[in-house]
Amino acid sequence: MDIKSPEERSRNMSAIHSKNTRPEIYLRKLLFSRGYRYSLNSDKIPGHPDLFLRKYNTAIFIHGCFWHRHPGCRYAYMPKSRVDFWKKKFEANVKRDHIVRMELYERKIKCLIVWECVIKKMKKQEERDIYLDRVENFLDNVDLFMEL
Repeated sequence: MDIKSPEERSRNMSAIHSKNTRPEIYLRKLLFSRGYRYSLNSDKIPGHPDLFLRKYNTAIFIHGCFWHRHPGCRYAYMPKSRVDFWKKKFEANVKRDHIVRMELYERKIKCLIVWECVIKKMKKQEERDIYLDRVENFLDNVDLFMEL
C-alpha cells in the first residue's frame, strides 16, 4: 500500500525531470571547470545523451539508479504498489538503454554511463578526484564503453 494518495504520488512523479537534473548539472560543472566542452541532449546522437563531447566523440549519460535499475544499488528498489506496472516500466527502460548502447557502438561513439549514486559519492573531494581521473582516462583511451 502506498503511503501517499494517488494525487500526491502523481504530483511527486510529475516533478521528476529528465533534463537538467541536479546530478547532471553537478557533473557538467565539474567537467567544464576542467576545460571540457560539450553539447547538451544532442538529438543527432542516439539516445539524446545528457552530454556529448564532440572532441572525444563521447556520449555521457547520467543515469538515475531507480529509473535505470543500477544493479546492486540501494536506490534501485522496487516500489511496493503497482508492482506489475513498475516491472514493465523498468524492463522497458533497461531494454532501451541497451539498444542505445548498441547504436552508439555501431557508430563508433564512445559511451560513458555515470550512475546517480556515484555522483553522490563525488561530493567528497577525494572521491571526486578519483572519479574525474577515471573519466579523463576514459576520454583519452580507445575503449568504447565505461560505467561509473
